[in-house]
Amino acid sequence: MNDDIDEKAREILANAGIDDAAPEPEPRRRLQLTRASDIEPEPVVWAWLDEGEGRIPAGAMTIAAGREGTGKSSFGIHHAALITRGTLPGHFYGAPKNVFYVAVEDSWKQTIVPRLIAAGADLERVYRVEAVDAEYGETTLSLPQDNSLMEAAIIEHDVALIVLDPLMSCIGKGIDTHRERDVRTALDPLARMADRTGAVLLGIAHFNKGAGTDPASLITGSGAFKNVPRAVFGFARDDDNDCRVMTQAKNSLGRADLPSLAYTIESTEVPTRLGVAQVGRFVFLGQSARSVDEILAAGVETDRGERDDAAEWLRGFLMDQGGEAPSKDVKKAAAADDITERTLQRAMRKAGVVAERAGFGKGSVWRIEALTTDTQSDTGSAVAPQSRHSRQGSEAGANGADGGADGVTLPRQSPNVTNDGGLCTVCAAPLDPVHAANGETAHPTCFDPLGR
Repeated sequence: MNDDIDEKAREILANAGIDDAAPEPEPRRRLQLTRASDIEPEPVVWAWLDEGEGRIPAGAMTIAAGREGTGKSSFGIHHAALITRGTLPGHFYGAPKNVFYVAVEDSWKQTIVPRLIAAGADLERVYRVEAVDAEYGETTLSLPQDNSLMEAAIIEHDVALIVLDPLMSCIGKGIDTHRERDVRTALDPLARMADRTGAVLLGIAHFNKGAGTDPASLITGSGAFKNVPRAVFGFARDDDNDCRVMTQAKNSLGRADLPSLAYTIESTEVPTRLGVAQVGRFVFLGQSARSVDEILAAGVETDRGERDDAAEWLRGFLMDQGGEAPSKDVKKAAAADDITERTLQRAMRKAGVVAERAGFGKGSVWRIEALTTDTQSDTGSAVAPQSRHSRQGSEAGANGADGGADGVTLPRQSPNVTNDGGLCTVCAAPLDPVHAANGETAHPTCFDPLGR
């Protein structure tokens, strides 16, 4: 009976043009099972070792994030140069390797190449990477669309570092960078590519406008930008200490409590065939007294513009008063112009202003002790600043370099101030000869800068 039914079914299928014996199509996805015992364990390979501790792993993705002008790109240039010379402490030390650099926003002729020269890179080992479309010609790299092309080139050219600057501009169209699931379709394949090739993939990212203090959580876009990378660095300006700071916000394969590092961007002249290019060069200064988290929490970085405005206001006010004024008058005038005492105090160093005890019970006097280069004319004479409401902000140095108009001070002695015997007028102890020669009458620690 069953045989009759099966025969009848086959007859019906045959009449319908369906062959029940035809093989089923191969499934598009399948499971692959691997026993843990078949996987050989290995130690982490560190591309960058700092004081013997791993910071950047080889074969993984790393993110360098911060606000505009904090030196993220210069950090990438710095490490690219060391990789090409084989001088970066870590796995590639002593073995110069090639670098792929994807720069979307900066000019190669005017910015990237001069910065590489300033950093001491072997230019023969640095490659500009662009995609070439059959219809549109040269275009921006698009990930993950160009992953296979990138991986083949990495292997062919023995590349140890790929810098994507900025990473966001390399994410393919159609991917919503604020949706984690979408972003992972681009980043997960990149992370696997880095693992297969053993290269470092360094993505440069920006902070969003949030008020948080965790550098990893401030990265613009979805949480995937902090979740997929094995290492994340945050960058910020520490204007109170005249430096910039880098903090390791994430280190999945190493220590999570590594110290923050201070650095500066030195202004450097690079000769070219058409003249001198002024660029910035990344230079580490050692460990930092505070982290990026602490700088963000204190609001130091975000009120830099307020400090600069207050510094110019303070210089202008004191110039109008003949170079000095009682601290209480300065504070009263500043309050009338909506400048807080904290901002005013932070502006003193920028303005080249010092406080001196006027005499027992008389409070203190604020006077101009030094002029920054942006308050001098070409002849070196003082120039009154513009109104604080009409000034425009300026970047610190050419191509992000510290110095120049931002923080370079020229000593100016005060010949009308004398000091009998070079003794402090407050504690009567000897003054440092340099301070005495500059006309200072008291130790900096012998008075309250705010005159309270």
